[in-house]
Amino acid sequence: MKLRHYWLLLILLPCLAFAGSNDAGPFKAGVEYDVMAKPQPTQTGDKVEVLELFWYGCPHCYKLEPYIEQWLEHKPANATYIRLPAVFNASWMIHAKAYYAAEAMGILDKVHRPLFDALHAQKRKLYTPETIADFFATLGVDRAEFLKTYKSFAVTTKANRAKQMTRRYGITGVPAVIVNGKYRTSAHKAGSEAKLMQVINALVAKESGK
Repeated sequence: MKLRHYWLLLILLPCLAFAGSNDAGPFKAGVEYDVMAKPQPTQTGDKVEVLELFWYGCPHCYKLEPYIEQWLEHKPANATYIRLPAVFNASWMIHAKAYYAAEAMGILDKVHRPLFDALHAQKRKLYTPETIADFFATLGVDRAEFLKTYKSFAVTTKANRAKQMTRRYGITGVPAVIVNGKYRTSAHKAGSEAKLMQVINALVAKESGK
């Protein structure tokens, strides 16, 4: 090797190493996940935030739910999971407000999966506050209290913020996962629901410096 070629190689090697430094284990930026142009603030302190944007009416979100449930049983200790109901239009806003109303009432764990099941497995048309309230009543939820909470200022504020964050995360559909406010991925991007879980874990490890 000529001397000038040797020195050129020494110069290029650090650049090449840096070019690949954005990858997460076997997964590559721009392939299984995207690096967000403008990172967003997180809510989880020292923990790595794993945020899922979803819509109750989305069949793909429903398909992903069992994988999320299984992942939560074995998630990395340094990761914290957050759901964010995405809002693209008025009908999505109804489900976002239902989510935050249930959260405010302390019944989210009681109604979250049943609402998914009712919409997709049972094909029920639950797309208005009243029909959702009727359904929640079958689960033992006070119908009037739900509707009151649904219309509250606090719930409306949270739902409006969810709409704002949906835009900020730059997603075009759901389900979508944002890791630590920096990386955006999905089952479609990763290749499957199972592979998405692997990508999430790899990105959590990357953010943990492992």
